[in-house]
Amino acid sequence: MTPAGWGALCGAGVGVGLLVVATRVLVLRRPQLAVRVLPYVRDLPQADRPPPVPAAQTGAFRAVFGPALASAAHGLERVLGGNASIRRRLERASLPMTVHDFRVEQVLWGLVGFGATAAVSLLVALRSPGRTLPLLVLCAVAFALGVLLRENRLTAQVAERERRILAEFPTVAELLALAVGAGEGPVSALDRVVTRSTGELSADLGAVLADIRTGTPVAAALDALARRSGLPVVARFAEGMAVAIERGTPLAGVLHAQAADVREAGRRALIESGARKEIVMMVPVVFLVLPVTVVFAFWPGVVGLHLVTP
Repeated sequence: MTPAGWGALCGAGVGVGLLVVATRVLVLRRPQLAVRVLPYVRDLPQADRPPPVPAAQTGAFRAVFGPALASAAHGLERVLGGNASIRRRLERASLPMTVHDFRVEQVLWGLVGFGATAAVSLLVALRSPGRTLPLLVLCAVAFALGVLLRENRLTAQVAERERRILAEFPTVAELLALAVGAGEGPVSALDRVVTRSTGELSADLGAVLADIRTGTPVAAALDALARRSGLPVVARFAEGMAVAIERGTPLAGVLHAQAADVREAGRRALIESGARKEIVMMVPVVFLVLPVTVVFAFWPGVVGLHLVTP
């Protein structure tokens, strides 16, 4: 091939490469549909932030142990039951998992307890072969304790989240009352409070706002919040807002009254907790402060007596 032909071939290759690069740059510069739509539905779950997936459902772990764990979880469901209670507590704890995922985690916790106990039992059985049967029973008990411990952990997560909601509720109610009293509508007030606050109650109100923006009536979305909540205070708050919106009653007064009731209930709970723990608070005084005081008071006298007496 002549030098002119080689030059033409190289020029054509460079031209095609530049054309491909320019086309790709134009495609990348074009705004995607998600970028144009998501600012208007920012309260909905976004595709770039998927909910966390349990370890039992990811990658190679799922491929290798998934079928065995799934069958064990089904067996645990048949033995224990109570799926409605578990589902209710998962909703109250705002955990992104299903009942089946929770059963899989229970199996994993049980296997961890079984494995730890089995390792210790194996060392004991090598020295005392006659204890094999009691050690097997102990391993089974450890598995059951692991399963129950995960359920107890779920209950603790629910209680902790509800404690945070109770701590946030007066402030959020006051902010809503101020926004409504300033002339904003209920939906606009919810939007203002949700975008300017963080916490568990704000997340629940954000879910209500997302339901409203996807076409659910305001009263229906608030009634759904009242059904999901395990706290009577939040249920009364949602029902009161729904009734006020439906009947046109003054909403700001209702919110101020509910915030005052929650603060008063918190003060009563604190006083009752202090009254119940009065004896416990005396333990460091009796067993720590008082003995140290007695030692400091009498030890110099004892030393002086030893020095004076022959």
